[in-house]
Amino acid sequence: MTLLVLFFVGLAVGVTTVLFGFGGGFVTVPIILLVDASRGGDAIRIAVATSALVMVVNAIIATLSTRRSILEHLRGRRALFVLLAVGGAAGSAAALFVPDAVPRWGFVAYIGITVVDLLLRPGFLPRRATARPADEAAGRGLPDALGAPVGAIASFLGVGGSVMTVPMMRRSGMEMSTATSLANPLTIAIAAPAMLVAFAFGGGVASGSGLIGTVDVASAIALLAGAVPVIVVLRRRPPRIPEAVHSWAYLVLLVVAATTVALTG
Repeated sequence: MTLLVLFFVGLAVGVTTVLFGFGGGFVTVPIILLVDASRGGDAIRIAVATSALVMVVNAIIATLSTRRSILEHLRGRRALFVLLAVGGAAGSAAALFVPDAVPRWGFVAYIGITVVDLLLRPGFLPRRATARPADEAAGRGLPDALGAPVGAIASFLGVGGSVMTVPMMRRSGMEMSTATSLANPLTIAIAAPAMLVAFAFGGGVASGSGLIGTVDVASAIALLAGAVPVIVVLRRRPPRIPEAVHSWAYLVLLVVAATTVALTG
């Protein structure tokens, strides 16, 4: 029954991957916390690591089906990708050895701060956004120097790349559809090394049935079984969403994720 529930949750993960650039992190962490609650303090580490696997697969599929004209915004950003990967590996390694309360409440606190920031500071919501040319937005949206800290925080907390990168790109003048699409390749750079660290070294921290390292593989497969077909379908027929609805929905989903993690603490 649990796997069936995860399959249906995966459908929602697929939708959020396409519409919001959430490869699975902000949905997967709360749901895996609930599924693996019986594992005690290891549950948050398992949730963060499992989310990395889900994010990698979903983000790869979403990126492969993204229009080349959109991906052109990331041309020449090799340094950014390298630094995101370094940060992703470092954050994932650090998460293995800190008290479980740190990533759990860090997840809640970071998303809470992000929500307040998006509401109060100009640039994210359409009524306050300022338009800039696309090439200027691409250059300023996410500076290379922020790659390592963004990757480290995203992988340490399991929030995924979108929660950090989409607001930055929005404030540079990008439309929500472009910013959320670009969040997927950026998420790959963060989540892939984080996943490898969890596979390779997680076994020394958490162990139990169904785990490889700190990754709950069965749960990840169930989530992906629901998510992947949805991503493929929605990428072929992308829905048109007004900017205001798109932006506010992003905020609401962040609040739901943080509240769920807080209530499972």
